[in-house]
Amino acid sequence: MAASSTSSLSGSSVSSDPDDYQPPIWKSYLYQLQQEAPRPKRITCPQEMESRPKYYGREFHGMISREYADELLAGKEGAYLIRESQRQPGTHTLALSFGHQTLNYRLFYDGKHFVGEKRFESVHDLVTDALITLYIETKAAEYIAKMTTNPIYEHLGYTSLLKDKMVHRLSRGRTEPRRVTFQSDDRISSPVVQRNALKDTSEKLSSYEKIHNFKVHTFRGPHWCEYCANFMWGLIAQGVRCSDCGLNVHKQCSKLVPSDCQPDLRRIKKVYSCDLTTLVKAHNTPRPMVVDICIREIELRGMKSEGLYRVSGFSEHIEDVRLAFDRDGEKADISASAYADINIIAGALKLYLRDLPIPVITFDLYSKFIQAAKLPNAESRLEAIHDVLLQLPPAHYETLRYLMAHLKRVTTFEKYNLMNAENLGIVFGPTLMQPPEQNALTTLNDMRQQKLVVQLMIEHEDVLF
Repeated sequence: MAASSTSSLSGSSVSSDPDDYQPPIWKSYLYQLQQEAPRPKRITCPQEMESRPKYYGREFHGMISREYADELLAGKEGAYLIRESQRQPGTHTLALSFGHQTLNYRLFYDGKHFVGEKRFESVHDLVTDALITLYIETKAAEYIAKMTTNPIYEHLGYTSLLKDKMVHRLSRGRTEPRRVTFQSDDRISSPVVQRNALKDTSEKLSSYEKIHNFKVHTFRGPHWCEYCANFMWGLIAQGVRCSDCGLNVHKQCSKLVPSDCQPDLRRIKKVYSCDLTTLVKAHNTPRPMVVDICIREIELRGMKSEGLYRVSGFSEHIEDVRLAFDRDGEKADISASAYADINIIAGALKLYLRDLPIPVITFDLYSKFIQAAKLPNAESRLEAIHDVLLQLPPAHYETLRYLMAHLKRVTTFEKYNLMNAENLGIVFGPTLMQPPEQNALTTLNDMRQQKLVVQLMIEHEDVLF
């Protein structure tokens, strides 16, 4: 196996200064192999075939035997043709000459041509990609198997800078969840264990983990994997790209990339219906700005409003607020001059929480909260809810903590707004908690527990958080 060569396509120095940063030297071995791959050679049929489907060209030879196809392709590396199966009339086979043998693939068409997961505009493109893949995987099988063993990812300049920025933000004022002990005499002990005892930088960093949102991507022009620094070969769908931060890697490398996605604001197209962790990391805030801005406005002029959060605002105006946040972000105007009815702002906040793709109380913890609410003993119930709260993702925990503190303040104005913790639990239970299977019957059966969970979090906010 040839040793991997390098190319100075992109420079090589790594610096802690963003202005001095240069990308690493990319490894060119796989790129060179792609350049060496056989080129497609279409073997055309000398006569017009009446049975030829309209989406095939002269490479279609009709119903010929496998042996005759072998003769037509013999000695022509990269040559290909399409034949109709003799055993299964109406089905088609791509016969391709590679490595001094004929390879046969069942060929499909649904508007695009394919033999596997990848779909192509033309048979020629399909064969080109197949020859590249076959050649590279034949020539460099051992190299490919080992290419993830010495990644450059952790040594990239921008990765180090990203860590520095995140650690600085963490040290600026994240509120850590507290672990407390519930005692039978109703006294609460002082905090004794902080969540995930953050002893050093790496542990702090891990507490802000966000997985990358990788999706298969077709790269135009040569691209290199930002995990292993090797070329991403093929004609289409050569690798995957994180739709939140833009990281480009091989599909196999994506399984090894750390959960350290730092979303790019340019890639976040909206505020509502955006994953909570993605939004706060993109905006570098501890909580979604919608939550902060709406609560600030409500506490400024709406705490004495009768039926706060229970009375609905006009849905058209609530939709206007949603569009304003999606369009203007933190600059959205929700002041009294724009929306005099505070119920519109309260409705916009509830809509934001309700439209989260992963609820504030996450799907995976839903059943644990429901089971905790069913415990007959009050102290055990609080202890169980507290333990599950500590399992929430950091952004979800902080959002819930901030919201519960606000709702606790709402209850102090109960004689004006008529909203106590139980009433708010009825309103926010199904907003903050949704069963993972989205079953209407399950939701109906769990309504009492949903209400109780939120009610207890409001009443015991100072203890549970």
